[in-house]
Amino acid sequence: MVAGVPKLVKITEHNVEDACRLTVRPEQEKYSSPVAWSLAEAYAQPEVAWPRLILEGDEIVGFLMGFFDIEWDRPDDLRSGLWRLNIAADQQGRGYGRFAVDAVRAEARRRGHDRVYTTWESGADGPEEFYLKLGFRPTGETSGGQVVAVRPAH
Repeated sequence: MVAGVPKLVKITEHNVEDACRLTVRPEQEKYSSPVAWSLAEAYAQPEVAWPRLILEGDEIVGFLMGFFDIEWDRPDDLRSGLWRLNIAADQQGRGYGRFAVDAVRAEARRRGHDRVYTTWESGADGPEEFYLKLGFRPTGETSGGQVVAVRPAH
């Protein structure tokens, strides 16, 4: 469980280099994108991307990027949810991933959404079990070869 009280902060010129140094466990690298890649996508799509660092005190323990109102298969199918999640290799298992998912759910509720989506690549060291434990359920869809899953935002 989370030891202290984590908080979310925006990525700024003061913390971007430290954010880009965040790494996950080596066996998880094929299932996640580097923070720098995510920030490049956020820069290219600022109208939908919501990148944030997770801090415990002054230490960066994770990175998340939510997405809001992405047009899915058709113009009337706008979706929101968790786009990226990277928890520092030495900080995993302490509740920061759950904190990140809950933060995206709270932001989705604040924006008037009743559900959140995420995707994952299946595999032995992948995040499927983590997301299923947090209440995400596969929709039967895929996106770029990844499983699409949904859960209530409330």
